[in-house]
Amino acid sequence: MKKAITLLFLSIFTALGMAAPALADECALVIEGNDAMQYNLKEMSVPATCKEVTVTLNHTGKMPVTAMGHNWVLANTADYQAIATAGMSAGVDHDYLPKEDARILAHTKLVGGGESTSVTFKTDGLAGKDLTFFCSFPGHFAMMKGSFKVG
Repeated sequence: MKKAITLLFLSIFTALGMAAPALADECALVIEGNDAMQYNLKEMSVPATCKEVTVTLNHTGKMPVTAMGHNWVLANTADYQAIATAGMSAGVDHDYLPKEDARILAHTKLVGGGESTSVTFKTDGLAGKDLTFFCSFPGHFAMMKGSFKVG
């Protein structure tokens, strides 16, 4: 009987130990961008239990950052087009984003084919908001965009 109880507790602790990384993975998202100006996802979401989120962007194409660079930018849906338009004049050195723009909630750097980049940000105040992610490279935001939800 003692052996059965010990095995039961061991099984529970092992299961709990394995569940923790699975929960952490819900707060880490991966998205791909390619040379056809497309993300592989149109929607991204994390549970409300995520206090922080890490988004990794993998550029699966071959073209250089100056010709077909991609980034991942998060903003309120009402703001994203204005941010993208304002960013066009910022240039590649500033990731085609207006400098210190408070409307930008999170963003990665701009990367070229075969490169990856990540951003980690807090989710405080984002639950239930209408959010859009997009690429700020000139002309890309019309096609490379999607919805982001917390909760």
